[in-house]
Amino acid sequence: MKNFFSRLLNLKTAEDKAPDPESAKKALEEAALPSEDNEIERSIDNLFKILVDIHGSDKLVIKAGKMDALQLIRSDKAADKVLALERIISENPAISEPPPEEDIPRILDELTGILVDQIARRTMESELEKKIDQRLEEHYQDYVKDIKLQLLKEEKGGNETPMEQKKREDLEALDKVSLTKSVMELLRPSTLEEIVGQERAVKALLSKLSSPYPQHLILYGPPGVGKTTAARLVLEEAKKRNLSPFDDKAPFVETDGTTLRWDSRDMTNPLLGSVHDPIYQGARRDLAETGIPEPKPGLVTDAHGGILFIDEIGEMDIMLQNKLLKVLEDKRAYFESAYYNPADEKVPPYIKKLFDEGAPADFVLIGATTRESSHINPALRSRCAEIYFEPLTPKHIEEIILNAAKKLNTSLADGAATLISEYTIEGRKAINILADAYSLALERSGLQHQKHSSLENIPSICIEKEDIYQVAQVSRLTPFVTKKASDRKEIGHIFGLGVAGFLGSVIEIEAVAFKAREEGKGSVRFNETAGSMAKDSVFNAASVVRLLTGHNMHDYDIHINVIGGGNIDGPSAGTAILTAIISAVTQRPICQDTAITGEISLQGKVRPVGGVFEKAYGAKQAGITRLIIPKENEKDIPPGHLGLTICPVETAQEAIDILLEQAN
Repeated sequence: MKNFFSRLLNLKTAEDKAPDPESAKKALEEAALPSEDNEIERSIDNLFKILVDIHGSDKLVIKAGKMDALQLIRSDKAADKVLALERIISENPAISEPPPEEDIPRILDELTGILVDQIARRTMESELEKKIDQRLEEHYQDYVKDIKLQLLKEEKGGNETPMEQKKREDLEALDKVSLTKSVMELLRPSTLEEIVGQERAVKALLSKLSSPYPQHLILYGPPGVGKTTAARLVLEEAKKRNLSPFDDKAPFVETDGTTLRWDSRDMTNPLLGSVHDPIYQGARRDLAETGIPEPKPGLVTDAHGGILFIDEIGEMDIMLQNKLLKVLEDKRAYFESAYYNPADEKVPPYIKKLFDEGAPADFVLIGATTRESSHINPALRSRCAEIYFEPLTPKHIEEIILNAAKKLNTSLADGAATLISEYTIEGRKAINILADAYSLALERSGLQHQKHSSLENIPSICIEKEDIYQVAQVSRLTPFVTKKASDRKEIGHIFGLGVAGFLGSVIEIEAVAFKAREEGKGSVRFNETAGSMAKDSVFNAASVVRLLTGHNMHDYDIHINVIGGGNIDGPSAGTAILTAIISAVTQRPICQDTAITGEISLQGKVRPVGGVFEKAYGAKQAGITRLIIPKENEKDIPPGHLGLTICPVETAQEAIDILLEQAN
C-alpha cells in the first residue's frame, strides 16, 4: 500500500487532469485512510501528514522535488520512504543510502523529535509575528490618528483631545476658585494723586515719558516708596497726552533684575530672547526633525512700542546689562545659530525673517533700584535720565495709612497712624503693619466668626493703638528713629548727620573736657570704631578750637564719643565734632533742635559734603527743625524743604554762633 503522501501526489495529478472539486474531496478522504495496520507504516504516514500540515501539500511537493525525494515517496519499501523523510526534514539531498530495517524505528523517532522542535519553533515565531503585527498596527493607527488630529487643528483650530479637554476644564475650575485681593493689591495707588511724597519725582517722570522723544530712565530710591507703581501709572497718563508716542495698546512689561541671568549659550534668555537648536530638548518636533533652529523672542520684543520696567536693575548680571545696551542701540534683538542655513528652502518664512532681520525691540527702558548709582553699568547710565525718589517722612506715612484705612472701611484711634509712622519709613511696610493690625481688630471684635455675604458688608471697625503694639511685638519691630530732638540745651551734645544709601540719619556726638593734671599734657580719646576719617576730623577740630577760642587742646583731657558706635565714612562730621569740643571746653550749651553737617578745614572753613538732601530727611525724622549746611550745598535743598529752616554757612564761626546764640 502506498502511504498518505504518495496517494496525495496521485490525487494532485488527477486534479491537474480533471479539476472536479467533489471528486478531489472524495479522493482526498479515501487517501487519508491508513493502508494497513503496520506500526512503521503508520509512523511514516503520520510524519508525512505532519509535513503536509506544516508546509501545505503544494509547498511540500515542491520541497520534495528539490530534495530528489518524489520517487522515494512512491516506493513500496519503508527504507526508501524513510530516506525521503530524512532528505525533506533535514533538507539535505546528499543523503543517499536507505537505512537498514533495524535502524528504521530509531531514525523515525529522531525525525519525530526534529519535527516536534520545528513545530514548536514555528509556533513561537508565528505567535511573535502576530504580536509584532498587532503592535505595528496599533502604532500605525495611533500615528494616523495623531496626523489626523494635527491636520484638524491646523485647518480648524481649537480641537483638542479628551486628555487636553480634561486639563483645560481643570484649569477653568481653578480659575473659579478665588480668595480675595492681597492687601497690597487692594491698597495700591490707582491714580497719580494717591502716590504720596513723590510729587517732584512723578512730575519729572511724566514729563520725560510724555515728550515726543521719551528717554530711558533709571529710578533711584529706598524700597517701598512707589517707584514701580509710579512708572505704571505714568504710562497710562502719558497715553492720554497728544505729544506722547505711546498709543492705547502700549504694553507695560515688568520683570525683576534679580531673576535675570546671562546664558552664554543663549538657550535660556527671557530678557533678550533665545534660540532652540534642533538638539535642544525644548525644540519643536517638526523643526527638530528637519534640523531647523527656532528663535524665541524675549521680553524686549514683548515691550515693543511700550515700557520695559526692570525692578532692581542694579542686581542684574553685568554681562546682561552689556547685552541690553546693544538692543537699546539697534532697537532690535538679533539671533544666531550654527544650525541656521539661509539657503534651506524648508526654513519657515517667520524663522528666516527673525534670523535675517531680528525681532523688533523699540521700547523705553525704566530701571528701578535701591542701590547707589555706582552699581549700575556706566555705559547704561549714560543712556538714561536719572530720577531720585525721595524718602518718606512720618507725615507721608500717616497720609498713606489714612488713605489705606478708607479703602479698608476702617477707622483709626487717635495716634494710631502716628504710631505706625514711628516703626517704618516704607509705604509698603506701613501698609503691612496696618493690615496686620486690621486682622487683630477683626479677631478682637469677633467679626471673623460671623458670616458676611461679601467683603463689602463687613461692618466698620476701629484699629486701636494696642493692636499696633501687638503687631510690633509679634513682628519684633523697633522704632525706626530712636534719636529725638528737643527744645532743651545741653553742653557737649550735638546732632550730626550721616547718610547710607538713600536714607539719612542723625548721629549723636558728645564730648566732655577736664583740665589736665599738668598743663600741656592733656589727651584726646575717640571711638576706635568711628574710622580714620572721623579721627582726622577730630585732629582738624583741635587746631580750629585754638584758632577760634584761644584754648589749647593739650591743656585738657577730652573724650569724644559717637553714641551707638558705628563707622563714620567721610569727613562730614567735622563741624559737629568741633562744636561739641568747644561746648565742652567753654561750658556753653548747644541747641538740641538743630543738626549740622559739613567738613571742617584747618582755616575754619565749612566745606561741602555729599548726601545733603537725604540728610535733611534724617533730620526731619528725628524732629529737627533747623539744619546747618555748607554754603556750597545751598542749591542741593529747595527753600522750605520738609519745613526745615535751612542755614547755609561758610565758616565754623557762623555755625557756632547759630548753635550757641541763645547760650551766651
